[in-house]
Amino acid sequence: MKKRNSENQSLSEVLKEFVDHNKLQGGLDKVSVKDVWYREMGPAIEKYTTAIKLQNETLFVQLSSSVLREELSYGKGKIIAMLNRELGKDLIKKLVLR
Repeated sequence: MKKRNSENQSLSEVLKEFVDHNKLQGGLDKVSVKDVWYREMGPAIEKYTTAIKLQNETLFVQLSSSVLREELSYGKGKIIAMLNRELGKDLIKKLVLR
């Protein structure tokens, strides 16, 4: 990482440079997706969510309730749009409910 005069850089710029240099964005995105899923879907759905995995542009969500899985499958497009809006970027292109 290049050394720069830190007096002229904001903390957010320094952190962004660190993340970019160390290629940490993918891992941070995976953590962010989990946080956003739990926050946006609420405690009722969180209770039935057993695993969340972001792989490439596909979000895999494992649910312990087949009824809930079926119900959520009707709104996949809305769920993807909501999650991407909260993440601030188009990170998820496909949602797979298991």
